[in-house]
Amino acid sequence: MKFIHTADIHLDSPLRGLSSYADAPAERLRTATRDAFHNLVTHAIEEQVDFMVIAGDVYDGDWKDFNTGLFFVRQMGRLRQAGIPAYLLYGNHDAESEMTRGLELPDNVHAFSSRKAQTFRIEDKRVALHGRSFKVAATTESLLPDYPDPVAGWLNIGVLHTALEGNAAHARYAPCSVAELQAKGYQYWALGHVHEHWMHRGEVTIAYPGNLQGRHIREPGKRGALLVSTEDGEITGVDRLEVDVLRWHALEVDISAVVDRRGAIRAAGLALEQALAATPSHLTLAVRVVFKGRSVAHPALIADEGQLRQELIGQAVALDADRVWIERVQVASEAPDTDLAPSETDAQGALAELASLALAAKDDPDFVQSLHDDWLAMLEKLPHDLLQASPDLHAFRQDPQSQVPDRVRQATALVMGRVLQSSGATT
Repeated sequence: MKFIHTADIHLDSPLRGLSSYADAPAERLRTATRDAFHNLVTHAIEEQVDFMVIAGDVYDGDWKDFNTGLFFVRQMGRLRQAGIPAYLLYGNHDAESEMTRGLELPDNVHAFSSRKAQTFRIEDKRVALHGRSFKVAATTESLLPDYPDPVAGWLNIGVLHTALEGNAAHARYAPCSVAELQAKGYQYWALGHVHEHWMHRGEVTIAYPGNLQGRHIREPGKRGALLVSTEDGEITGVDRLEVDVLRWHALEVDISAVVDRRGAIRAAGLALEQALAATPSHLTLAVRVVFKGRSVAHPALIADEGQLRQELIGQAVALDADRVWIERVQVASEAPDTDLAPSETDAQGALAELASLALAAKDDPDFVQSLHDDWLAMLEKLPHDLLQASPDLHAFRQDPQSQVPDRVRQATALVMGRVLQSSGATT
């Protein structure tokens, strides 16, 4: 017997920040969550699975219109025609409190109650599925005590939307521990809520499939669901199914050996080519290029990051315009240490003093505090949508104390590069 375990589909999840990019593949991004789910249903039919388990967050919240719900019903109808039942649990994004509209689901879809834990039995397979949906989004108490004891001699599957212990990056909904899940006596725990794939194998298999489709750069890499195989009431295999249609990728480019801007762009082009070759040909890559390392090319890269992105778009277009999109370029490299030799001339002495002041700026608490206050005042005036769309701005606002010194260090390299360039031209 085999079944599919999926979660965190987030159908029609809104795409934030795309308006900032005139060249974004907006249509591909807009339909990506639907296309990934369609691919999953196709896999289920082709694999002739016995059933599908959906562990929460089918939707991303209330629908803007009925098309989102109709799409899900249509896909469940495809499973129905293939004779495949689905067992559905609602999580924090599609809890009763978050949804004001609904549609009658096909009779092959069985939704877990939100009032108390419920058990669905598949008699001919000797399978018992236990689960409880969220009634309200902010379900911060453990739901586990409400789950029933396992059915003796059957394959018992627990379905739960939970942050689990140690997942600090996700809101602590329905918290519990691995030990508590193991103690319940089920053979498999089909979890949802955490968007990264994770699995614990042993007498009890506990797994997150991750979300079906990455929606932004913080959800990079392969995305999909799990195909679970069983025999005689035991879990015998868990395989990943990749169903995403667009893959986010953070591409780090080391420019330590690069001597100029052109060399850095060529290095990025080569790295893009290698990333494309390592990606299945049917997938689009949404790439954030991050320059790393210590290089004399650093000042030239940060001088005009907008132009730099356009040059990298040129590299991507030359490789495959339909498969690569440059989401953003981030210069996280550093300029080499500037050692100004002592000089007998007043001009060189002044430059040395300026360099010393600039390099010490990040360690001057009064100067850093002044910048901190000025930048926060500026951020307070920016629209909330802009802050959410820019991870760097959002991170700066959340933790300015840790961000300011690094920004000063980056700016120092640029200032000194331009001063030295100007002084060289004067000489």
